[in-house]
Amino acid sequence: MTHHPAQDAIASTQPLHVLIAAPRGFCAGVDRAIEIVERAITRYGAPVYVRHEIVHNRYVVDGLKAKGAVFVEELDNVPDGAPVVFSAHGVPKSVPADATARGLDWLDATCPLVSKVHRQAERQVEAGRHILFIGHRGHPEVIGTMGQVAQGDISLVETVEDVATLDLPADLPLAYLTQTTLSVDDTAAIIAALKVRYPGIVGPRAEDICYATSNRQAAVKAIAEACDLILVIGAPNSSNSLRLVEVAQRGGARGQLIQRADEITADWLDGVTTIGVTAGASAPEALVREVIDRLAQFRAITTETVTTAEEHMVFKLPRQLLDSMPVE
Repeated sequence: MTHHPAQDAIASTQPLHVLIAAPRGFCAGVDRAIEIVERAITRYGAPVYVRHEIVHNRYVVDGLKAKGAVFVEELDNVPDGAPVVFSAHGVPKSVPADATARGLDWLDATCPLVSKVHRQAERQVEAGRHILFIGHRGHPEVIGTMGQVAQGDISLVETVEDVATLDLPADLPLAYLTQTTLSVDDTAAIIAALKVRYPGIVGPRAEDICYATSNRQAAVKAIAEACDLILVIGAPNSSNSLRLVEVAQRGGARGQLIQRADEITADWLDGVTTIGVTAGASAPEALVREVIDRLAQFRAITTETVTTAEEHMVFKLPRQLLDSMPVE
């Protein structure tokens, strides 16, 4: 087939249809975590230390650094007498215990939906059950949840294949719990495998995957079939963002994780007539606008928002920060 430069010109002038997934971006837990850091800086003055990235997004982290937050990986890096905030992903029980023992002022920005899983873990162990925790090894949320109970009381299951290799006493009472930011479909498959292998296993009354994770995946599913390419704005270490890329790919679109708009180059749009845009739960709306502006530099664009759910969730702030609030 002969190739005419004129064809390229036509391709590049064809308008690009942009489907913007909704819901997308910040969830209530991320909103709350960022507000906790900002209010802590107002209350205590800078610097306020934050153990681990407050949420997995460099843009957000850099913005908080500019206001006076100092991010550290471990409590040992926090000087005596300094206030410290724990990230939205949650921490093992030993961390607040160590902070208290050192006399540090600490604030817990753990997402309440993650805290709910922590309490379920404690209850299952109290009831004499061994927990099979479905999650990704090394993710801070998994480290935090597994650190709520004694090591011998919880085992990590990452895949359906892992279920087959579990070696547990036949009479051991079992329960399963899951990380909040997993793929809804993958997790359902793992739970089904667990129930086949251990018919007596007990699960939570409502699923642990959080409303925001489920909603963002459903929104991507709704646009995937119509899209040639879906851009997911999020960090490479953001579990919920990586799952959105997988959902896009399973839906028949090319899925691409990006952190910022400047990563997009003109050749990404070759042969693309419809492009989807979404953002993980820790990516701010400003980055979505930036991506749409970037696309408009390459082609004329039309935009359409596809809404699959409305979100109105708001989580309360820690008491320490409410006490110091000026009364309106």
